[in-house]
Amino acid sequence: MNIGGYLIPAVLILLVVIVFFSLVPLGLWISALAAGVRVSIVTLIGMRLRRVPPASIILPLIKATKAGLDLSVGALEAHYLAGGNVDRVVISLIAAERAGIPLSFQKTCAIDLAGRNVLEAVQMSVLPKVIETPTVAAVAKDGIELKVKARVTVRTNIDRLIGGATEATIIARVGEGIVTTIGSSHSHKEVLENPDTISKTVLDKGLDAGTAFEILSIDIADIDVGENIGARLQTDQAEADKRVAQAKAEERRALAIAREQEMKAYTQEMRAKVVEAEAEIPRALAYALREGKMGFLDYYSLQNLQADTRMRERLGKEEEKGAE
Repeated sequence: MNIGGYLIPAVLILLVVIVFFSLVPLGLWISALAAGVRVSIVTLIGMRLRRVPPASIILPLIKATKAGLDLSVGALEAHYLAGGNVDRVVISLIAAERAGIPLSFQKTCAIDLAGRNVLEAVQMSVLPKVIETPTVAAVAKDGIELKVKARVTVRTNIDRLIGGATEATIIARVGEGIVTTIGSSHSHKEVLENPDTISKTVLDKGLDAGTAFEILSIDIADIDVGENIGARLQTDQAEADKRVAQAKAEERRALAIAREQEMKAYTQEMRAKVVEAEAEIPRALAYALREGKMGFLDYYSLQNLQADTRMRERLGKEEEKGAE
């Protein structure tokens, strides 16, 4: 009996069985048949060859079929190959169908491929989300600062989900609306007495335009009184004016000192010229006497006149001191 003649066919058969079960997820195929999903073994083998995990297609298809959705294997496989999340798309379609939200398979795939979480968007359409803004500081016309926190209730707008702005845009627009509303108020007391005016004014601006959300309400969560910005600005202005005045006074003082020094220099110069001129008088007298242009009697008369002038000056100074 030739055992080798039976061993080779047995090994070949075993290899064929191993390859078959590696290519065909038999358990998944049976589960699909039991769930009413008609899928052929050839289709499952084709998925293996296209490097598509059959479970990533068949299990979501089973969910869709049980939920009453009419989806095809080819459409789900195409979305997977495009880089989408098949399971999330199917769950989103089921949730939208249960909530009565009109949502097609093509749009769901487009939203998923755009990088948006379509399941979260559907859930937010059913259960609106509350976004809390950071503290927004604004100044009323009376100069008082108010610090406001708001809660914005939004709902996803499926039609604007592709290309629509995100939550950051909503927060920024609401903050801008709060600043504008408070800034246009004549007094901070008006805002404190009626904080709902902020909500009404901001809500009427249509801040959800161009975004992926629909604003349902804007509620003021907290409002506090901050600094007196007007008084601080006036104080800063007064301090600045004071510094300018001090600088100008210092400039005038420096100019006065410069002029005084200039006058002193001019006086000293004039005194030097007077002394120089007085030094020439004896020479002139000597020259006049020598040339005979002036006699001795004229000289003595000049000396008497100078002595008389000095005496009068001395008497005048004594009278001024006595008067004091």
